[in-house]
Amino acid sequence: MGPAILLVDLDAFFASVEQLDHPGWRGKPVIVGGDAHRRGVVATASYEARKYGVHSAMPSSTAERLCPDAIWTQGHFDRYREISDKVMQILRDETPHVQQVSIDEAFMDVTPNDLNRESPIRIAQRIQERVEELGVTCSIGVGSSKSIAKIASDMDKPRGLTVVMPGSELGFIEHLPVRALSGIGPSFERKLHERGIETLGDLYRVDEEAFVAAFGKMGKVVLDRVRGQEDATVSPDSDVKSVSGEMSFSRDYRDRADILASIDIMAAKVGRRLRRKGLKGTKLALKVRYDNLRFRSSQVSMPQPSDDEFYFQELLHDMLDELWQPGMGLRLVGVAVSGFDEQARESSQLALFDNDGTTVDPPSSHAALMGATDKVKERFGEGLLMYGRELRLKDAGTGTSSKNPADYK
Repeated sequence: MGPAILLVDLDAFFASVEQLDHPGWRGKPVIVGGDAHRRGVVATASYEARKYGVHSAMPSSTAERLCPDAIWTQGHFDRYREISDKVMQILRDETPHVQQVSIDEAFMDVTPNDLNRESPIRIAQRIQERVEELGVTCSIGVGSSKSIAKIASDMDKPRGLTVVMPGSELGFIEHLPVRALSGIGPSFERKLHERGIETLGDLYRVDEEAFVAAFGKMGKVVLDRVRGQEDATVSPDSDVKSVSGEMSFSRDYRDRADILASIDIMAAKVGRRLRRKGLKGTKLALKVRYDNLRFRSSQVSMPQPSDDEFYFQELLHDMLDELWQPGMGLRLVGVAVSGFDEQARESSQLALFDNDGTTVDPPSSHAALMGATDKVKERFGEGLLMYGRELRLKDAGTGTSSKNPADYK
């Protein structure tokens, strides 16, 4: 009875796909990540590599030191997306209420109703069986809220199935460290420890008024999550809030031409992702990270919804002047598009005629070029066809594959 939320988490996903495609790598430590000598980080490590202490987001140089005999690969993102799409289709076969939160994770709402009384546990077991037929595995958490399902999915890996029955949530989280809750990072964890809050049970019992006074809006969010009072709605995948992409550099870049080329590359990737989703946005953002590790960003509103990277580039070049001056070193640039209102969604469907049969404005002069490059890259991968700007910075990145949701949109 009551809500039943599943969090499906693919186990060591990138590394598992590599082991699937390279039988000789099975049972051996495999690390998918960027170059250890170019500021790379670990995207995913196989469970064999994790025994040496290697984990996601670790600097590649550290991982190389911990596991010197590991098999390294910078990854094959098109292949990961192909397997991910097949997994997500398995989930949608069970329910339309699927919210993909990254390339290897998704929430599902399988709450029993008058039309379907099947046990959520049986649904989870069936998903695991079908995913395993693809050659990878997943761990699943079952709970009455997203936060409980997320925590449960991390409890027993790989191929774990952890079920938190309604009414047993407090007993389940009682002795878990506060960092087990989504949204609590190292900084917030330290602040909680300073107040004597070590476990999720401690957090559950704090005085709400004093806690929210101390931590503000985030304090309220955290309390709602740990107490199961959060909004458990599983938003459909179509409800995209933003589409973004970013590039970390293997060294600090100070030359304006290099920085503009990196912005153009990210604009092109975001444009292609928008077109793949059939979206046009009205808000454009540029983010940079300086050589002192600080971030800054700028945002503008576009007069018309757009998915045209050539239009983005002109605006982004102007926005760069707000964030960067000659001599400044940058180690990351990011581009994001948002503002997908109904007008934007409707206009994303290219039409040559209005309903009354009269002609409408022709598509952008860039449309044919963008459409052709989209098709080539979809079929043969990112690296086969490049603009000159991409060749300029072909080896500029760290080589790290991303698990950011933007990469599958």
